[in-house]
Order: sequence, then structure tokens, then C-alpha cells
Amino acid sequence: MLKVKELLKSKGLTAKELAGRLGITEAALSSSLSGNPTLERLNAIADALGVSVAELFEPQPSNAVRCPHCGGVLHIEK
Repeated sequence: MLKVKELLKSKGLTAKELAGRLGITEAALSSSLSGNPTLERLNAIADALGVSVAELFEPQPSNAVRCPHCGGVLHIEK
């Protein structure tokens, strides 16, 4: 899951300001973030926020795996 909203808040930016830095509309940014953004878009967002692409994602617990069918997170109990 992307954590762009949290990063924007911590940097004192709005989604509109981020979209402006990316040269896209706020609606296009929202669409990218709610869908499946390209690596190019993720790189641009990370650069605009001054973070790495990895920092755009919430850390997953070590016992979590992503379902290849639905994309949901499964937690494996040991």
C-alpha cells in the first residue's frame, strides 16, 4: 500500500502541490495512486518528495505474503 498521503503531510505539502511538481493534474495523480502506477510515475513521485521509491510503500510484516490471485495480503502464522 502506498503511503503518499502520510509523506505529503510530513513534508507539509498538498496533493495539488505534488501534482504541480509532477506536471500533472491532481485528478491524474489521484488516479495513479488509486490504480497501479507505473515505475516511471513512482520514480517521479519519489523524486518530487525527496524519498526513495521503497519509502512510498508501507512496510509489510515479515510473516505477510501477497496473494498472486487477488493481491491481498496474507499473514502466515508460525
